[in-house]
Amino acid sequence: MTILLIVLAYFIVLFGISHLTSRKANNDTFYRANRRAPWYMVAFGMIGASISGVTFVSVPGMVLSSQMTYLQMCLGFIVGYIVIAFVLLPLYYRLQVTSIYTYLGQRLGNRSYQTGAWFFLLSKMVGASVRFYVVCIILQQFVFDPAGIPFVFNVMGMVLLIWLYTRRGGIGTLVFTDTFQTLCLFTALVMIILEAMGHLHFSVGEAIDAIADSSMSRIFVFDDWVSPHNFWKQFLSGAFIAIVMTGLDQDMMQKNLTCKTLKDAQKDMCTYGVAFVPANLLFLALGILLTMVLGTSMKGDELLPTFVQGTPTIHYSLFTLHLFVLGIVAASFSSADSALTSLTTSYCVDIRRQPDNELLRKRMHIVMCFIFVIFILIFRAVNSTSLIDAVYILASYTYGPLLGLFTFGLFTRKQPCDRLVPYICIASPLICYTVDSIAQQLWDYHFGYELLMLNGLLTFLGLYATAWRPCDCSRELPPQ
Repeated sequence: MTILLIVLAYFIVLFGISHLTSRKANNDTFYRANRRAPWYMVAFGMIGASISGVTFVSVPGMVLSSQMTYLQMCLGFIVGYIVIAFVLLPLYYRLQVTSIYTYLGQRLGNRSYQTGAWFFLLSKMVGASVRFYVVCIILQQFVFDPAGIPFVFNVMGMVLLIWLYTRRGGIGTLVFTDTFQTLCLFTALVMIILEAMGHLHFSVGEAIDAIADSSMSRIFVFDDWVSPHNFWKQFLSGAFIAIVMTGLDQDMMQKNLTCKTLKDAQKDMCTYGVAFVPANLLFLALGILLTMVLGTSMKGDELLPTFVQGTPTIHYSLFTLHLFVLGIVAASFSSADSALTSLTTSYCVDIRRQPDNELLRKRMHIVMCFIFVIFILIFRAVNSTSLIDAVYILASYTYGPLLGLFTFGLFTRKQPCDRLVPYICIASPLICYTVDSIAQQLWDYHFGYELLMLNGLLTFLGLYATAWRPCDCSRELPPQ
């Protein structure tokens, strides 16, 4: 009952923020927050939106299988965010776009535009479903199962709450709710770390020394080129993942496009990119502390939930449980609410081409919520892998074509055969899947996150092979 009261209190605050920020809201507020959002608030809120419930559960447990090598990918993220700040953001601000896929239409053609938008819709719906699945199973375990409420009503209720506080203000509301949710997330994380230190009777200095001395504290892997944790594989994959999952993602870029000026958006992106490393360092440090408390004989995704639930040798703490639920809810809702807003935006702007149709926007927001529920239930039925790996594996297949489309548009002057673009973008992930299967059978080589780069390369080559003439790049950008 206490957990339910915490969740209700949390949503009362969100509804209060929504009420204050959605007065006199219109379509421009929903899509772009009237381009008045403070850059520092956007940057802080984006940290929480990127972390999500998947990170909260899976990253601490990653130390069991890969030590702290995930930080190699986080360092690659910084490079990706710099590329976004100084290559993609100037383009988007120059075009004054509501949806970033408008660029594909101007540069490559209508079918390229539609293909990019549909791949985003699929990618974001799948990825957001994976992330939100986390909070639903946690609440099911601690709140709804004891009350005898089925999982489907849990999911429907949570998504309904998101719709209620985002339906009017959209991205204009999310800039402020994300800030609150990120604050809740990191408060919960730090308090749980202190709880783990208390079980070990560590001071802050002793905890730092113990983490540094742990065999799980290894960050860099330079000596094994076959390993999926090799530095260059992780670093380059991190850079490309940041570019496609932020710079080519309407969800993340929609928030950056709410800043007043390009310089503000660039400051927001660089600040957010650098902050991502210490944020994940905290999660990994928590993972090492938890292995000292619980041992190493469990799956990664079970590490933090086991600590929260308690064991015969670990005293169950109601305070820790409350912190855990608060952190999970804050992380998961911060990513899910913006995902539903961006999905609605992309469909109305890119697919239907009716950005000013307020009735369409309201209806599609409801439809996206319904589809979101269906995807979560499907993922619950089929998931059998680490949640964070699932997100990035899915991204490798669905974001690869977007990477190829934008790379071709930005770095060549050729014009592809627009009617063939959808077939190229569908064929590339299928070829990647075939290559990955063959490599595993013949050479026992498992593609990691570098699959994203291969996917993007195949899309780029397919576009290049169908490009018969230079494009008129004067139509790419309007006069400044």
